Amino acid sequence: MTTLTAPGRAAARAHADDLADFVAASPSSFHAAAEVARRLAGAGFTALDEAAGWPAQPGGRFFVVRDGAVIAWVVPEAAGAQTGVHVFGAHSDSPALALKPQPTTGRAGWLQVGVEIYGGPLLNSWLDRELRLAGRLVLDDGTTVLADTGPLLRLPQLAIHLDREANDHLALHKQTQTQPVWGLGRPESADILAELAASAGTAASRIRGYDIVTADSARGAVFGKDDAFFAAGRLDDLASVHAGVVALAAVEPTEHIAMLAVFDHEEVGSATRSGAAGPFLQDVLERIRLALGADREQQLRALSSSWCISSDVGHSVHPNYTDKHDPLVQPLLGSGPILKINANQRYATDAPGTAAWNALCAAAGVHSQEFVSNNAVPCGSTIGPITATRLGIRTTDVGIPILSMHSARELAGVSDLHDLSRAAATFFGG
Repeated sequence: MTTLTAPGRAAARAHADDLADFVAASPSSFHAAAEVARRLAGAGFTALDEAAGWPAQPGGRFFVVRDGAVIAWVVPEAAGAQTGVHVFGAHSDSPALALKPQPTTGRAGWLQVGVEIYGGPLLNSWLDRELRLAGRLVLDDGTTVLADTGPLLRLPQLAIHLDREANDHLALHKQTQTQPVWGLGRPESADILAELAASAGTAASRIRGYDIVTADSARGAVFGKDDAFFAAGRLDDLASVHAGVVALAAVEPTEHIAMLAVFDHEEVGSATRSGAAGPFLQDVLERIRLALGADREQQLRALSSSWCISSDVGHSVHPNYTDKHDPLVQPLLGSGPILKINANQRYATDAPGTAAWNALCAAAGVHSQEFVSNNAVPCGSTIGPITATRLGIRTTDVGIPILSMHSARELAGVSDLHDLSRAAATFFGG
């Protein structure tokens, strides 16, 4: 476990407290993108419009938002047509329950909402929590507004007296047992869209479309011996997004363009206009190059000297399930960020990337751990292989170790959160 000095412990705690604010402000991917934009604007970054021309101002700081995704970058004073890019990639979405069409429903005197499952949540972790509804509403004049109801819903668990075998095999039916309650009465007498509209300061009659998800409403908290732990919803992957925002806001790059790329829809495959498999990053990189006067040859040369760090959470060894992990490589929460390795390229890390990451962490004064899966428990994947495939850019997969991944409330190490941001700052600064 990482041993911190008193100043180091204070800095890590301050970072975790700020992450709690960030998570609270980001109940949906659209809110996360808006919060990233708000913070960067406060740090002197200029918002760009995809429909307008873009400047190539040396020393400039810019960002652009596309739906629930945002890309931000800092152009060094000496930037030219072949200047490389250091991209720190993450994603804004998290597993959740998404609002269906005709969402106001209910039975037996209860008001409920119709939802479908987004991504791969641990469904039982959503039981007996106060949930928010949050996301975007598109209105009759074409404008988009953000909505956030605050605590409104709950998915109540069946009492043990009515299911004596619940502790032996709890499994929720994905259609009939995942519909939250939000009030009492008859469905025809209420409208969940009216609640969403009111939270956005508009009328339900104006809503023409929506992308709304549930989110745990409890605030992130530091706890445990020596304040070692941080628990919150949506740490997968807001912990990485926050680390990148904090690092980029303070960076002064000298030899390359420093870039934060936050994508949506990673939890469902990334194949959207705002996902990592879509054209967003490639579009932004090409427009930056064109603004810097690069031809096609110079654009390709710049990519060859660029590097992407794909940052997403990974698994800490679990003390109650050690057999699920590799018997030797067992990263521990609180012992530093992880380098994610997979022989079948579910992660993009290779030998050059490993060497570069280890050198970067040494320069940042950060201890890094390796992560590899148990051969009998295949791992998931990340935006890393997607980015490497789309752009041909050198890519390395990293993150922080956590427990309870895809739970409504996940568990991280306070020191790891801060160390990831320190590594990102070194990566951006060169």
